[in-house]
Amino acid sequence: MAPYTIRYRVDGAFDEVVAAVQDELAEEGFGVLCDIDVQATLKEKLGEEFRKYRILGACNPSLAHQAMTEEIEIGALLPCNVVVFETDDHVGVSAVDPSVMLSVTENPELDPLADDVGDRLESVLQRLPGATPVSE
Repeated sequence: MAPYTIRYRVDGAFDEVVAAVQDELAEEGFGVLCDIDVQATLKEKLGEEFRKYRILGACNPSLAHQAMTEEIEIGALLPCNVVVFETDDHVGVSAVDPSVMLSVTENPELDPLADDVGDRLESVLQRLPGATPVSE
């Protein structure tokens, strides 16, 4: 798997984990701009069953403003997506790795900002109940 996310497995029921992620994002100054229930969408649009899976589009307005001031088209890479999904034995939470995402701009002025956002997202995931990093 390509290393484009920060990945953790966490303890708790799916809906409780989603709420905890949203709370922890708020602690780091992120709001959730969109919340996509992939399971419900695939059922409604395709009639397909899928595991519980949510995509949370997180944005820290101050950091987004800094990025757009430096690189006007960076909005195409925003927001910072965080996914919460069920597996057979745990709940997974993954966040986009901003350093990987912003590397496509080839603008080194964005590196400190990507590091800051990455550190904040890592902190969010680390504070989740029973959070354990996944490295594969």
